[in-house]
Amino acid sequence: GIVLTIFAGGFWTLFLSTFLIGFANGTVEAVCNPLITSMYTTNKTTMLNKFHVWFPGGIVIGSVLSLIMTEYLHWNWQMRVAIILLPTIMYAILFWKQAFPPTERVATGVSMKGMIGAVLSPLFIFMAICMFFTANTELGTTQWVEKLLKSSGAQPMIVLALATGVMAVGRYFGGPIIHRLNPVGVLLMSAILATISIYWLSVASGNMVYAAALLFGMGVCYFWPTMLGFVSENIPKSGALGLSLMGGAGMLGNAAFQGLFLGPKLDDYKAVEKANGIVDTNLIDLTAGQHLLSNIALLPIFLIVAFTGLYLYMKKK
Repeated sequence: GIVLTIFAGGFWTLFLSTFLIGFANGTVEAVCNPLITSMYTTNKTTMLNKFHVWFPGGIVIGSVLSLIMTEYLHWNWQMRVAIILLPTIMYAILFWKQAFPPTERVATGVSMKGMIGAVLSPLFIFMAICMFFTANTELGTTQWVEKLLKSSGAQPMIVLALATGVMAVGRYFGGPIIHRLNPVGVLLMSAILATISIYWLSVASGNMVYAAALLFGMGVCYFWPTMLGFVSENIPKSGALGLSLMGGAGMLGNAAFQGLFLGPKLDDYKAVEKANGIVDTNLIDLTAGQHLLSNIALLPIFLIVAFTGLYLYMKKK
Protein backbone atom coordinates (compact mmCIF):
# COMPACT_ATOMS: atom_id res chain seq x y z
CA GLY A 1 0.00 0.00 0.00
CA ILE A 2 2.78 2.44 0.88
CA VAL A 3 4.77 1.60 -2.27
CA LEU A 4 1.65 1.95 -4.43
CA THR A 5 0.95 5.35 -2.87
CA ILE A 6 4.45 6.55 -3.73
CA PHE A 7 4.20 5.38 -7.35
CA ALA A 8 0.47 6.01 -7.85
CA GLY A 9 -0.24 6.97 -11.44
CA GLY A 10 -3.88 7.96 -11.06
CA PHE A 11 -7.06 7.63 -9.07
CA TRP A 12 -7.44 3.84 -9.11
CA THR A 13 -3.86 3.03 -8.05
CA LEU A 14 -4.24 5.57 -5.24
CA PHE A 15 -7.62 4.08 -4.36
CA LEU A 16 -6.10 0.58 -4.23
CA SER A 17 -3.13 1.76 -2.16
CA THR A 18 -5.43 3.48 0.34
CA PHE A 19 -7.55 0.34 0.56
CA LEU A 20 -4.48 -1.83 1.25
CA ILE A 21 -3.17 0.53 3.94
CA GLY A 22 -6.63 0.64 5.54
CA PHE A 23 -6.83 -3.17 5.40
CA ALA A 24 -3.39 -3.37 7.05
CA ASN A 25 -4.39 -0.93 9.81
CA GLY A 26 -7.57 -2.91 10.40
CA THR A 27 -5.55 -6.13 10.65
CA VAL A 28 -3.30 -4.59 13.31
CA GLU A 29 -6.39 -3.53 15.26
CA ALA A 30 -8.01 -6.96 14.87
CA VAL A 31 -4.91 -8.97 15.83
CA CYS A 32 -3.13 -6.88 18.44
CA ASN A 33 -6.07 -6.16 20.77
CA PRO A 34 -6.79 -9.90 21.32
CA LEU A 35 -3.02 -10.46 21.59
CA ILE A 36 -2.80 -7.96 24.47
CA THR A 37 -5.82 -9.44 26.31
CA SER A 38 -4.40 -12.96 25.83
CA MET A 39 -1.01 -11.93 27.27
CA TYR A 40 -2.39 -9.93 30.23
CA THR A 41 -5.56 -11.77 31.25
CA THR A 42 -5.72 -10.19 34.74
CA ASN A 43 -4.92 -6.60 33.72
CA LYS A 44 -6.62 -6.15 30.35
CA THR A 45 -7.92 -2.57 30.43
CA THR A 46 -4.70 -1.08 31.82
CA MET A 47 -2.53 -2.89 29.26
CA LEU A 48 -4.88 -2.04 26.38
CA ASN A 49 -4.53 1.61 27.39
CA LYS A 50 -0.73 1.26 27.35
CA PHE A 51 -0.84 -0.42 23.95
CA HIS A 52 -3.07 2.35 22.57
CA VAL A 53 -0.60 4.99 23.74
CA TRP A 54 0.93 4.66 20.30
CA PHE A 55 -2.07 5.86 18.35
CA PRO A 56 -1.80 9.43 19.69
CA GLY A 57 1.93 8.90 20.31
CA GLY A 58 2.39 8.07 16.64
CA ILE A 59 0.55 11.25 15.66
CA VAL A 60 2.87 13.33 17.87
CA ILE A 61 5.99 11.65 16.46
CA GLY A 62 4.64 11.87 12.91
CA SER A 63 3.81 15.58 13.32
CA VAL A 64 7.33 16.38 14.49
CA LEU A 65 8.96 14.27 11.74
CA SER A 66 6.70 15.83 9.12
CA LEU A 67 7.66 19.32 10.30
CA ILE A 68 11.37 18.46 10.15
CA MET A 69 11.15 16.76 6.74
CA THR A 70 9.08 19.59 5.26
CA GLU A 71 10.55 22.77 6.78
CA TYR A 72 14.19 21.80 7.31
CA LEU A 73 15.06 18.86 5.05
CA HIS A 74 12.77 19.93 2.19
CA TRP A 75 11.96 16.34 1.24
CA ASN A 76 9.31 15.73 -1.40
CA TRP A 77 6.06 14.03 -0.41
CA GLN A 78 7.15 10.64 -1.76
CA MET A 79 10.15 10.57 0.60
CA ARG A 80 7.97 11.64 3.51
CA VAL A 81 5.51 8.79 2.80
CA ALA A 82 8.36 6.30 2.35
CA ILE A 83 9.49 6.81 5.96
CA ILE A 84 6.41 4.79 7.03
CA LEU A 85 8.22 1.75 5.59
CA LEU A 86 10.66 1.86 8.55
CA PRO A 87 8.14 0.85 11.28
CA THR A 88 6.56 -1.56 8.77
CA ILE A 89 9.88 -3.40 8.42
CA MET A 90 10.38 -3.26 12.20
CA TYR A 91 6.97 -4.95 12.65
CA ALA A 92 8.05 -7.75 10.32
CA ILE A 93 11.31 -8.30 12.22
CA LEU A 94 9.59 -8.26 15.63
CA PHE A 95 6.94 -10.81 14.67
CA TRP A 96 9.03 -13.06 12.44
CA LYS A 97 8.68 -16.69 13.66
CA GLN A 98 7.05 -15.60 16.93
CA ALA A 99 4.58 -18.01 18.51
CA PHE A 100 1.28 -16.30 19.28
CA PRO A 101 -0.59 -17.38 22.44
CA PRO A 102 -4.09 -18.83 22.01
CA THR A 103 -6.84 -16.28 22.61
CA GLU A 104 -8.59 -16.37 25.96
CA ARG A 105 -11.75 -17.79 24.36
CA VAL A 106 -9.82 -20.69 22.82
CA ALA A 107 -7.80 -21.29 25.99
CA THR A 108 -10.97 -21.54 28.11
CA GLY A 109 -12.75 -23.83 25.63
CA VAL A 110 -15.59 -21.51 24.62
CA SER A 111 -17.13 -22.75 21.36
CA MET A 112 -17.70 -20.75 18.19
CA LYS A 113 -21.43 -20.88 18.96
CA GLY A 114 -20.76 -19.39 22.39
CA MET A 115 -18.72 -16.59 20.83
CA ILE A 116 -21.49 -15.75 18.33
CA GLY A 117 -24.03 -15.73 21.15
CA ALA A 118 -21.87 -13.36 23.18
CA VAL A 119 -21.61 -10.77 20.38
CA LEU A 120 -25.40 -10.90 19.95
CA SER A 121 -26.04 -10.24 23.64
CA PRO A 122 -27.84 -7.00 24.63
CA LEU A 123 -24.81 -5.72 26.59
CA PHE A 124 -22.45 -6.20 23.64
CA ILE A 125 -24.86 -4.51 21.20
CA PHE A 126 -25.22 -1.61 23.65
CA MET A 127 -21.44 -1.24 23.87
CA ALA A 128 -21.10 -1.39 20.07
CA ILE A 129 -23.60 1.49 19.78
CA CYS A 130 -21.64 3.44 22.42
CA MET A 131 -18.45 2.72 20.44
CA PHE A 132 -19.93 4.66 17.52
CA PHE A 133 -20.34 7.68 19.79
CA THR A 134 -16.98 7.41 21.58
CA ALA A 135 -15.07 6.93 18.30
CA ASN A 136 -16.72 9.94 16.68
CA THR A 137 -16.23 12.09 19.76
CA GLU A 138 -12.49 11.35 19.63
CA LEU A 139 -11.72 10.94 15.92
CA GLY A 140 -14.37 13.30 14.56
CA THR A 141 -12.89 16.16 16.55
CA THR A 142 -9.22 15.19 16.12
CA GLN A 143 -9.42 14.70 12.35
CA TRP A 144 -11.19 18.01 11.76
CA VAL A 145 -9.30 20.17 14.25
CA GLU A 146 -6.96 21.70 11.67
CA LYS A 147 -9.77 22.61 9.29
CA LEU A 148 -12.00 23.89 12.09
CA LEU A 149 -9.47 25.89 14.12
CA LYS A 150 -6.97 27.23 11.58
CA SER A 151 -8.80 30.60 11.66
CA SER A 152 -9.18 30.84 15.45
CA GLY A 153 -5.81 32.48 16.08
CA ALA A 154 -4.23 29.22 17.29
CA GLN A 155 -1.70 27.04 15.46
CA PRO A 156 -3.64 23.88 14.45
CA MET A 157 -0.59 21.56 14.54
CA ILE A 158 0.19 22.68 18.09
CA VAL A 159 -3.44 22.10 19.08
CA LEU A 160 -3.27 18.60 17.59
CA ALA A 161 0.07 17.85 19.26
CA LEU A 162 -1.23 19.05 22.65
CA ALA A 163 -4.39 16.95 22.46
CA THR A 164 -2.66 13.78 21.26
CA GLY A 165 0.29 14.28 23.63
CA VAL A 166 -2.06 14.41 26.62
CA MET A 167 -3.84 11.32 25.28
CA ALA A 168 -0.57 9.39 25.09
CA VAL A 169 0.52 10.35 28.62
CA GLY A 170 -2.95 9.67 30.05
CA ARG A 171 -3.11 6.21 28.54
CA TYR A 172 0.38 5.23 29.65
CA PHE A 173 -0.16 6.27 33.28
CA GLY A 174 -3.88 5.44 33.40
CA GLY A 175 -3.60 2.20 35.41
CA PRO A 176 -4.23 3.72 38.89
CA ILE A 177 -7.18 5.77 37.60
CA ILE A 178 -8.75 2.71 35.96
CA HIS A 179 -8.33 0.60 39.09
CA ARG A 180 -9.71 3.36 41.31
CA LEU A 181 -12.77 4.31 39.23
CA ASN A 182 -13.26 0.97 37.37
CA PRO A 183 -13.70 1.03 33.56
CA VAL A 184 -17.30 2.31 33.60
CA GLY A 185 -16.39 5.13 35.98
CA VAL A 186 -13.50 6.09 33.69
CA LEU A 187 -15.82 6.11 30.66
CA LEU A 188 -18.35 8.33 32.47
CA MET A 189 -15.62 10.75 33.60
CA SER A 190 -14.29 10.84 30.02
CA ALA A 191 -17.71 11.66 28.59
CA ILE A 192 -18.14 14.58 31.00
CA LEU A 193 -14.70 16.04 30.22
CA ALA A 194 -15.21 15.52 26.47
CA THR A 195 -18.53 17.40 26.55
CA ILE A 196 -17.03 20.36 28.38
CA SER A 197 -13.88 20.50 26.23
CA ILE A 198 -15.57 20.21 22.82
CA TYR A 199 -18.05 22.95 23.74
CA TRP A 200 -15.09 25.02 24.94
CA LEU A 201 -13.30 24.45 21.62
CA SER A 202 -16.44 25.63 19.82
CA VAL A 203 -16.36 29.06 21.52
CA ALA A 204 -12.64 29.55 22.33
CA SER A 205 -10.21 31.71 20.41
CA GLY A 206 -6.52 32.56 20.64
CA ASN A 207 -4.56 30.92 23.45
CA MET A 208 -7.69 29.55 25.13
CA VAL A 209 -7.91 27.01 22.30
CA TYR A 210 -4.73 25.37 23.66
CA ALA A 211 -6.28 24.98 27.13
CA ALA A 212 -9.44 23.51 25.60
CA ALA A 213 -7.31 21.10 23.54
CA LEU A 214 -5.53 19.89 26.69
CA LEU A 215 -8.86 19.20 28.38
CA PHE A 216 -10.11 17.47 25.24
CA GLY A 217 -7.07 15.18 25.25
CA MET A 218 -7.78 14.29 28.88
CA GLY A 219 -11.43 13.63 28.05
CA VAL A 220 -11.04 11.27 25.10
CA CYS A 221 -7.76 9.52 25.94
CA TYR A 222 -9.38 6.55 27.71
CA PHE A 223 -12.37 6.03 25.40
CA TRP A 224 -11.12 3.55 22.79
CA PRO A 225 -8.96 1.16 24.88
CA THR A 226 -11.30 1.23 27.88
CA MET A 227 -14.29 0.33 25.70
CA LEU A 228 -12.31 -2.67 24.41
CA GLY A 229 -11.18 -3.53 27.94
CA PHE A 230 -14.74 -3.45 29.28
CA VAL A 231 -15.95 -5.86 26.58
CA SER A 232 -13.01 -8.21 27.10
CA GLU A 233 -13.48 -8.24 30.88
CA ASN A 234 -17.28 -8.40 31.04
CA ILE A 235 -18.11 -10.32 27.83
CA PRO A 236 -15.04 -12.61 27.61
CA LYS A 237 -16.86 -15.22 25.51
CA SER A 238 -16.98 -12.70 22.64
CA GLY A 239 -13.24 -13.34 22.20
CA ALA A 240 -11.22 -11.89 19.34
CA LEU A 241 -14.40 -11.47 17.27
CA GLY A 242 -15.89 -9.17 19.90
CA LEU A 243 -12.82 -6.94 20.01
CA SER A 244 -12.64 -6.84 16.21
CA LEU A 245 -16.33 -5.92 15.92
CA MET A 246 -15.90 -3.16 18.51
CA GLY A 247 -12.93 -1.71 16.65
CA GLY A 248 -14.83 -2.06 13.37
CA ALA A 249 -17.89 -0.30 14.82
CA GLY A 250 -15.65 2.61 15.81
CA MET A 251 -13.78 2.91 12.51
CA LEU A 252 -16.77 2.29 10.22
CA GLY A 253 -18.99 4.54 12.30
CA ASN A 254 -16.40 7.31 12.15
CA ALA A 255 -16.05 7.06 8.37
CA ALA A 256 -19.82 7.10 7.89
CA PHE A 257 -20.37 9.98 10.32
CA GLN A 258 -17.73 12.12 8.66
CA GLY A 259 -18.84 11.38 5.11
CA LEU A 260 -22.59 11.53 5.63
CA PHE A 261 -22.87 14.18 8.35
CA LEU A 262 -19.81 16.26 9.25
CA GLY A 263 -18.69 17.10 5.70
CA PRO A 264 -22.13 18.08 4.35
CA LYS A 265 -23.01 19.89 7.60
CA LEU A 266 -19.85 22.00 7.39
CA ASP A 267 -20.72 22.93 3.79
CA ASP A 268 -24.23 23.91 4.90
CA TYR A 269 -22.90 26.16 7.66
CA LYS A 270 -20.51 27.85 5.24
CA ALA A 271 -23.37 28.44 2.78
CA VAL A 272 -25.44 30.07 5.52
CA GLU A 273 -22.57 32.40 6.47
CA LYS A 274 -22.10 33.41 2.83
CA ALA A 275 -25.85 33.98 2.46
CA ASN A 276 -25.68 36.30 5.48
CA GLY A 277 -23.27 38.50 3.56
CA ILE A 278 -19.99 37.44 5.19
CA VAL A 279 -17.15 37.54 2.63
CA ASP A 280 -14.09 36.97 4.86
CA THR A 281 -13.20 33.31 4.18
CA ASN A 282 -11.31 32.95 7.48
CA LEU A 283 -14.34 34.19 9.42
CA ILE A 284 -16.62 31.86 7.45
CA ASP A 285 -14.36 28.88 8.18
CA LEU A 286 -14.10 29.76 11.87
CA THR A 287 -17.83 30.31 12.42
CA ALA A 288 -18.82 27.21 10.46
CA GLY A 289 -16.20 25.14 12.30
CA GLN A 290 -17.42 26.30 15.70
CA HIS A 291 -21.01 25.44 14.75
CA LEU A 292 -19.84 21.97 13.70
CA LEU A 293 -17.99 21.43 16.99
CA SER A 294 -21.12 22.37 18.93
CA ASN A 295 -22.89 19.56 17.02
CA ILE A 296 -20.12 17.06 17.84
CA ALA A 297 -20.54 18.03 21.52
CA LEU A 298 -23.96 16.34 21.46
CA LEU A 299 -22.25 12.92 21.10
CA PRO A 300 -20.61 12.86 24.56
CA ILE A 301 -23.83 14.23 26.10
CA PHE A 302 -25.51 11.02 24.92
CA LEU A 303 -22.59 9.08 26.39
CA ILE A 304 -23.03 10.71 29.81
CA VAL A 305 -26.58 9.34 29.91
CA ALA A 306 -25.55 5.94 28.49
CA PHE A 307 -22.59 5.41 30.83
CA THR A 308 -24.58 6.57 33.87
CA GLY A 309 -27.12 3.86 33.03
CA LEU A 310 -24.33 1.34 32.46
CA TYR A 311 -22.75 2.24 35.81
CA LEU A 312 -26.04 1.66 37.65
CA TYR A 313 -26.63 -1.59 35.73
CA MET A 314 -23.18 -2.99 36.48
CA LYS A 315 -23.40 -1.94 40.14
CA LYS A 316 -26.72 -3.75 40.47
CA LYS A 317 -25.39 -6.76 38.57
